[in-house]
Amino acid sequence: MSTDTDTRTAASTDTTAATDHPRSSIGPSVGRGTTSRRRQPELGVGDTLGAGDSYLVADVLPADLAKVAFERLKEEVKWNVMHHRGGEVPRLVAVEGEVGEDGSFPLYRHPADESPPLSPFSPTVARIRDHVQQVLEHPVNHVLIQHYRSGKDYISEHSDKTIDIVRGSNIVNVSLGAQRVMTLRLKAPPREHREQTSPSPSGADAGADGSAETRAKPPPRQTQRIPLPHNSMFVMGPETNRQWLHGIHHDNRALSEKSEAELFEGMERISLTFRHIGTFLTADGGRIFGQGARGKTREEARPVVFGGEESERLIAAFGEENYRNDFDWERNYGEGFDVLHFKAIRDDGV
Repeated sequence: MSTDTDTRTAASTDTTAATDHPRSSIGPSVGRGTTSRRRQPELGVGDTLGAGDSYLVADVLPADLAKVAFERLKEEVKWNVMHHRGGEVPRLVAVEGEVGEDGSFPLYRHPADESPPLSPFSPTVARIRDHVQQVLEHPVNHVLIQHYRSGKDYISEHSDKTIDIVRGSNIVNVSLGAQRVMTLRLKAPPREHREQTSPSPSGADAGADGSAETRAKPPPRQTQRIPLPHNSMFVMGPETNRQWLHGIHHDNRALSEKSEAELFEGMERISLTFRHIGTFLTADGGRIFGQGARGKTREEARPVVFGGEESERLIAAFGEENYRNDFDWERNYGEGFDVLHFKAIRDDGV
């Protein structure tokens, strides 16, 4: 999810909400906006989302925490500007995680020129994490926190990069503040399928050279629109991440066109994308080990590599994962990479 954010538990944990778009116990009534903007039906709690291994949970946090979490996060989190391809990403970001007794910390790699420093879980994030883990029934040790300051802030469609995400675990996005719409869009079929040609049955469409073959027009890709209201949690399974892209588009509609839920908290939104990460850096950031590295255990930790041919191969693998719905994890990531295409560091607050 960036919610650059996996298979997972069955999408059945929220059995208490019977309606598709329930009213949150804390915050505005959930709204769908105006019909003029919607080209696809909006989905929610109880609907089949993505590949069927994803689901939406309403009121994930208790009322007392949901009431104060947004403002506390704005104050507690060490917000940063992140750069990608030489420009600022259109939102503020922060990274927090679980620091081990030996000082090692989780590493989540994704396309970026740099990564914000990782801080230990702040008090409010730690409380939110506890509730997330109760729903998931598996641990999460890393969170990417993003502050969408207005409808102009967005995140482009992408698949989360899974080299460092524990295989079989879920990716989770908790939404606080203004409601925004997440879009899921099926990835295109493999390129060779898109480039197939089909013969013209009558020859009427033959080209100037007399060929009876014409290029087949690819079918439209399925899209789902999922409003993410205040105090909701979107759980994305690994098959959804493999087969679908996800993103938050611009919302430049006039205020009069927006619902109460979309105007909540001055149209600001904070999202927390929790992941279970299996790759780690040592306390000094100089050595790497775990699932996505060449050395799989702490004892096998190897020096971090910056740039070079290995970096180019990892970036190429990221590109493959972003567009292929038949991405082969073992072939692309199984051997492991010791490279950081950015300088990942830990912030101890000193």
